[in-house]
Amino acid sequence: MREMVVACLRADQFTFAHAASGLEAIETLSLRPFDLVVLDLNMPDIGGIEVIEFIRGQDKLRSLPILVVTTRGDEESRARALGAGASEFMTKPFTPDAILASVRSLLENRAANAG
Repeated sequence: MREMVVACLRADQFTFAHAASGLEAIETLSLRPFDLVVLDLNMPDIGGIEVIEFIRGQDKLRSLPILVVTTRGDEESRARALGAGASEFMTKPFTPDAILASVRSLLENRAANAG
């Protein structure tokens, strides 16, 4: 699924980095600033909920928009992700247009709130 999201973002000329695990995501977020995180709940080593909690616990990352894109469509997973601080929750199957619309909306909201 990560590759599908990457393909959607690449097609729309977004600049991004991607991580294969929760630990790699946390390390990557610590190295440079980002405008948005697209995150799966199912990741090796550190799960998506824990990554969300890490992001929300860091002063410099606290306002970073987080789009969760996952195969977990149950209400408990949705509630846990949003309760931990995810900005938006999307389940598979999804279309490239839906991903891009969510990413654009989150980025526009962030820009509006920053200025």
